[in-house]
Amino acid sequence: MTAGSRGDAAPYTGLGHRLALAGHEVTLVTHGRFEPLVAGSGVRFHALPVDPRAELESPRGRGLHRSTSGAGKLLRVVELARHLVGRMTEDLLNAARDSDVLLLSASLAPLGHTIAEGLRLPSLGVYLQPVAATREFAPAVLGGGSWGGPANRIAGQGVSLAVEHVFSGAVPALRARLGLPPLRAGAARRARERRLWPVHHGFSPLVVPRPGDWRPGLEVDGYWWPYDTETQLPRQLEEFLGAGPPPVFAGLGSATVPDARRLSARVVAALRRAGLRGVIQRGWGGLAADGDDMLTIGEVPHAVLFPRMAAVVHHAGAGTTGAGLRAGVPAVPVPVQFDAGFWSARLVALGVAPAVVPLRRLTVDALSAALVRATRDPSYRRRADALAARIRDEDGTAPVLAALARLEPRP
Repeated sequence: MTAGSRGDAAPYTGLGHRLALAGHEVTLVTHGRFEPLVAGSGVRFHALPVDPRAELESPRGRGLHRSTSGAGKLLRVVELARHLVGRMTEDLLNAARDSDVLLLSASLAPLGHTIAEGLRLPSLGVYLQPVAATREFAPAVLGGGSWGGPANRIAGQGVSLAVEHVFSGAVPALRARLGLPPLRAGAARRARERRLWPVHHGFSPLVVPRPGDWRPGLEVDGYWWPYDTETQLPRQLEEFLGAGPPPVFAGLGSATVPDARRLSARVVAALRRAGLRGVIQRGWGGLAADGDDMLTIGEVPHAVLFPRMAAVVHHAGAGTTGAGLRAGVPAVPVPVQFDAGFWSARLVALGVAPAVVPLRRLTVDALSAALVRATRDPSYRRRADALAARIRDEDGTAPVLAALARLEPRP
């Protein structure tokens, strides 16, 4: 069960495919617009009624761009999510009634855990970001970094309470409906922690090592790669790649922007100033470019496209960050919001990105300078290649399979 953008759904198609190969019957429960992602994977689909892109493009969703601080944006997204949760509860409950085990993303964990408790089903967390509080870094959804050990942990606990607050309008009625006693949101979270509720994280420990102060039951497994059937690039894109040196990919995935035309012009100008060709992905932000040295594309599997690039400019979502690392190409992260700042800082610390160019401070000068360093200094490519080889050797799905085996009743 997951909710959010494409990046919040795609990794579970690969995880689900691996579980299906092992003999499990798997259903991905998420927004209906993502049903094409499971085609051919052996994973079933149960649609949730909310369309995340329509919500982001609504007046309420566009209000996210008016917040400049991480905390401000978090408060706005909490209010947006509270508005949507009630519309998904019935479908989540119906999907759970046909299930034996619930695997819950961080975006739906409090609601999903309540459903699992009420239906007496075992459950696991399957998270794409580090959510639990730690002294080692500030909350990922606030951009990461470090505010000092105690402050990091206090902030992480505050974010966890904010996430519980998203569901505070829906959970009490759901608990009553399922015959569960009333329980305050904070108490529900503490109860999960006391029971050492297991959570598996779908990113590499080479990118984010497991914090030493995490409780038992919180594991960092390795990436869960999206299931892709496409192995060939579109003909027009293949012809463009063959017509010159490797270009740079530029795309913001499911992030929306206040002025797509202005941003597109800056990205193209930066690429040209750096002497680079560009592959511009429209994404939900609507980027576009013209000219013989630029090509605008739609959705293309990152696993097929990224290895052909000189570098990748992206919004530093968890999934796109992983795809770039897997491909072994240098990155220029352009964080937009939430956990993007956290992943951006990781890329710089790993030595595969020369600098972070936040969207709100993106200029032609800043982006072109970062592109020149990423593509002309061979050390970034060397480090990216070496890290990619190690990441590709990991099997992030194996620990989840083992956890499911432990949950299943014995004959």
